[in-house]
Amino acid sequence: MSHSTIDAVAQALVRARGAHLACPAAEVAGGLARADEAYAVQQQVAQALGWFGVAPPRYWKAGGPSRDAVLTHAPLPPRGVWTSPATAADWPFHLRGIEAEIALRIGRDVDPVLAGTLDVDSARALVDAMTVSIEIVDSRWQEALDAPALCKLADLQSHGALVLGEWVPFVARDWAAQACEVRIGARASVVRRGTHSLGDPAWLLPAWLRHATRHGETVAAGTVVTTGTWVGILEAGEGDLVTAEFPGIGHASVQL
Repeated sequence: MSHSTIDAVAQALVRARGAHLACPAAEVAGGLARADEAYAVQQQVAQALGWFGVAPPRYWKAGGPSRDAVLTHAPLPPRGVWTSPATAADWPFHLRGIEAEIALRIGRDVDPVLAGTLDVDSARALVDAMTVSIEIVDSRWQEALDAPALCKLADLQSHGALVLGEWVPFVARDWAAQACEVRIGARASVVRRGTHSLGDPAWLLPAWLRHATRHGETVAAGTVVTTGTWVGILEAGEGDLVTAEFPGIGHASVQL
């Protein structure tokens, strides 16, 4: 791992966030060769911008396109996590991609020893609540969603902001039958059913908890992870009202 390369990518992202300008991924992309280097960039940017202080992150995103793919993870800046109904008009977005998701809340502390023992069923038992969430996708790279995969991972997997609905108890559901409806502005609703890429939002919990505790940290009770989109990435624009509803679970909204 090249510390100079990690420094260069992190500095580019810190500058981009500070100036609210996108920077070219092409200038630094060749320096990132492995996921652990992208995760090191995430950590360095968070430290430079003081996102978490000495406490571990309390909000995360995790997911992947299928159970056969390598999952990715990113800690989320708390200033960009909002309670529904939210207003984002003064937030400096470059993009406004919309993902409708289910977020899960961990009900007890998870240390590295416990994380190492978990399978999906035992990890699912740690969840005490769930809610509808809207992730607003954004990028600090000029290439945006066409940036190289490791650059996107270094940039919090293209995270912009997160909106959380009302928490409800986490209970077993038939996720294959679960519907999701997203409304953006005056456009026709987008309706999907059973389209979570992993088949079950809780499937990623063991991998995420092992990632989040890999350096000896403890994931504190109350930590939230959002688990991947049910609708791909939908395009929204400034001024749009966005609503996501999962019948039987709840809804969330954000005014862009």
